[in-house]
Formats: sequence, structure tokens, C-alpha cells
Amino acid sequence: MKNYYDIIVVGAGPAGSVAARYAARHGVSVLLLEKDRDVGYPVRCGEAVNKSRITEFIDPDEKWICAHINKFRFVAPNDKEVTLQFREEGYILERRIFDYQLAKLASEEGAEVVTRAYVNGLIIDEDCVRGVKALIRGEEIKIKSKIVIAADGVESRVGRWAGLKTHIDFRDMESCVQVTASNINNINPDTCYFYFGENVAPSGYFWIFPKGNHIANIGLGVSGIIGKKKSALKYFNQFMERRYPDAPFLTSIAGGVPCSVTLKKISSNGIIMTGDAARQVNPLTGGGISSGMIGGSIAGDIAGHSIKRNTTDYLSKYPELWHQQVGKKHEIYNRIKNGIYNFTDDKFNKIADSVLKLPDDKRTLRNVFTTALINQPSLLLDVAKVFIY
Repeated sequence: MKNYYDIIVVGAGPAGSVAARYAARHGVSVLLLEKDRDVGYPVRCGEAVNKSRITEFIDPDEKWICAHINKFRFVAPNDKEVTLQFREEGYILERRIFDYQLAKLASEEGAEVVTRAYVNGLIIDEDCVRGVKALIRGEEIKIKSKIVIAADGVESRVGRWAGLKTHIDFRDMESCVQVTASNINNINPDTCYFYFGENVAPSGYFWIFPKGNHIANIGLGVSGIIGKKKSALKYFNQFMERRYPDAPFLTSIAGGVPCSVTLKKISSNGIIMTGDAARQVNPLTGGGISSGMIGGSIAGDIAGHSIKRNTTDYLSKYPELWHQQVGKKHEIYNRIKNGIYNFTDDKFNKIADSVLKLPDDKRTLRNVFTTALINQPSLLLDVAKVFIY
């Protein structure tokens, strides 16, 4: 491995791998560092994505598609169910394979990928990031670069070392628990299930995402405020004891998921942040795969252009481009989230009753949100912006 690269990307999740790939397309030298032994492991998400959002970056392959999803089922606190048809197909991924393939695409463009590379500091000269310090296969080394792309997750130590404010208020975090469980026999293989209610997931939701062969990702996220009073794990265990008391768990994970708008500052001298590190996460759902890939593509492209132009001043364009493409819509999602996350059980039940009165062809996500926010005209305008433009 060399001691200098034009661009160093820290973190080989979807955002980091796409950033490395798009940067390498400019013919510059790119190093992609991943702290874990394997790219794509451990899995820290529900693995649900919109097909059209990711096929921009990778051709569909059944190797990493566990299920094809075309329906959404909303389950109210009184157990009434509303099933909606998606306008576009979605996938439930096998992230271990999917992430590996994204890193492979980056390497095919010329990026060098190194795993078990623990970045533990930055090289900073005259207030500009000039590379990283890392422990790689037991050896402490310094690797210089012109640009560092931080794609190291929500905690983003890399961004913090560079002086960027990566702190997130616990009120903007979801406390989450998820397992991959087997012997889940009473769900449709093409439907994502969402449960709402004070006793299920207050200020959040419970999900069941099928992965085929009677396997599903099952989890919940509750507001960080709620999680301080009663843990997400307790809510999760109550649901599982009631619905799936004998389901074996194949994997389990718990942690915080950011549900906030993009950080105010996501670039500085010699560094840009992308993916969860920059809070490029849909604040309404907590999903960050596709938006992270979009952020990564912008970051990598901007970084590659900067090297070709021999100036890091071009990095200042990154926040504006991100805001135009996705960030602005995330701000709308955040306002909608704040409008619905405090709904009572009675409100959720009334929404289900109202939607069930509609003919099947009128049962759309847009109409669900319109019904939910009928007494909040400013948020109805936001709903229109999301589903029309």
C-alpha cells in the first residue's frame, strides 16, 4: 500500500463505496478503508429500499435481493389493517452481499479497498485535512491525501476530528432493536408490515420485512425521549412474546438511528462527509441506504473534480448539490415526521377507519398522509410536495 492517495474514503458502507467508485472514475488514486474484517458486516438496518433509487448505481441481481416488495400494510393499534399498493417495486436486500458488490464495483473502477483498517486520527496541516492515521493489520501508519471523505457512520469520529459538529441530540435519534427471525409463517412475502401505537412503538413504529423462506427482519424504533423511559428492547420483547413467542433469532442488533435533517456543515478544508456521518438519512423512516448512495455519488464526483482541477475549493459546492437533490426533501419529511409522531392511538385508529372506506384504487400513501394531516394544512402542502414533485 502506498503512503499517498489523492482521495481516502473512510467506511465501506453504501455511501463510502459509491463515493470511492465515483471518485475513481476521474482517474485519480482512491483508497477505501473499512474497519471491519468483511465489507457488509455486521448489518445495521432493515434492508428495505426502493428499486428505482438503487438501480441507478447497481444492476439488480437476485444474489442480493431477498424479496420483491410491492405492498405496504399499516396496522393500527386496534389491529385493523390497511394494505396499500406501492407505485414502485421495492427490495429487501441481503446487505452482506449487496455491500460487497458495491465495494467490488469501486475496485473495478480503480479504487483500492483495504479491510481491517482502523482509522484512529487525521493528519492536519494548517487547518486542512491532509490524510489519515490508521492501524492496519497491526501496524500504525500515516497515509497522506488531498481529500478525505468521511463515511464512517453516525458517530463519525473522522468528522469530529476535523472540527465538524457531528453531535446529535437524543431527541433526534431513534432507539432501535432488530432481529432476523425464522419460522415467520403468517406474512405475505411481497408486503412490508408497519405497526403503530402507544403499546407497540410510541413516537415510532414496529416493522416486519420479509426475506423469503419464512425469514424476516423484525424490529422497532422509538423516539430517544421514549427510550429513556422504557427501552426499545422491552417494547420489542413484548411484541415478540405476543406475536412470535417461538421464533428463533438468527441475528440481533440494537443501537441508535439518526432521524434528523442533514448536518448544518458537511464539508471543510480537505474533508467532506457523506451517508449517516452527514445525517443523509430520511428523517421520516430512518432509511439511509439509497440517500447515502446519492450522497456518496455527489461526494465522490465532487472530490474527483477537485483533484482534476487541483483545488479543494470545489468541495464547497458539495452541500449545495446535496441540498438540491435530496436534502431539501428531507427537510419536508422531517416536518411531516414531527406532525405524525405524536399521534394518539385514537388518531391512528381513525386514520385506518377513514382509509378503509376508500375504494382500493384510492388507498395510496398520499391519501393516508392526507387523511392523517387533514387538520394541519401546512403539512398537507408538504405532503403534496413529496408526492407530486
